[in-house]
Amino acid sequence: MNSNPATTTPTNGAGATEVAPASSPTFSPLYQQIKALITQGLESGEWKPGEIIPSEVELAGRYKVSQGTVRKAIDELAADNLLVRRQGKGTFVATHNEDRVQFRFLRLLPDDGDAHPHVSRLLECRRLRAPAEIARQLDLKPADPVVLIRRLLQFDGETTVFDEIWLPGAVFRGLTAERLADYKGPLYAMFETEFGTRMIRASEKIRAVAADAPVAELLKVAPGFPLLSVERVSYTYGDRPVEVRRGWYVTTGYYYQNDLS
Repeated sequence: MNSNPATTTPTNGAGATEVAPASSPTFSPLYQQIKALITQGLESGEWKPGEIIPSEVELAGRYKVSQGTVRKAIDELAADNLLVRRQGKGTFVATHNEDRVQFRFLRLLPDDGDAHPHVSRLLECRRLRAPAEIARQLDLKPADPVVLIRRLLQFDGETTVFDEIWLPGAVFRGLTAERLADYKGPLYAMFETEFGTRMIRASEKIRAVAADAPVAELLKVAPGFPLLSVERVSYTYGDRPVEVRRGWYVTTGYYYQNDLS
């Protein structure tokens, strides 16, 4: 990697500056170029989840820019939840093992507003050919292999969420029910540490639905019971979709919180 993020601008024999090619990225602000370079380091695994990254001074020297430019790039990466600043310790690669990040993707809260721990109960994990709609959402070819996970989440002993999770089979090769049962941390932390896939953003569609008979039986409610349906597509670096999740939520005593900015 070239340590200078800006495209080198050659000069002609008379000393005049030549015009950069149309494909040159120099139109983007310098801090955005530094942000992209740091993101490349995160994606390549140069700095792994939970690890400290070099200081602003070190990065400024590496990329031959000012410390202020590096600081602005890191500020944006922290706002994007890719990095975490820790006062007096430095800046670290964010990880899904942190409580703060876990509840970024699980938005269901009890009416008292405090996040409660939950228990996951695995129903199945199997490999199959991707249905057409799932293949489209995961940017796969029809009938490519996918992994289907079905599970229940219990809050305070009450079954509250039924999740149906679809993952690209090539990315999650080796994911089995046994591995899921043995892993005790958050699901996204497992994807991050064991499969090198970090969820960095998600797009959701939310609607009110009536429980059909199979879902009602799993959630222990009557058929026709009002549920919250949440369909999520999660993305990793490079805006690549790596998860489709369909969830049905019982919101008796709970609400779904989404912070807009």
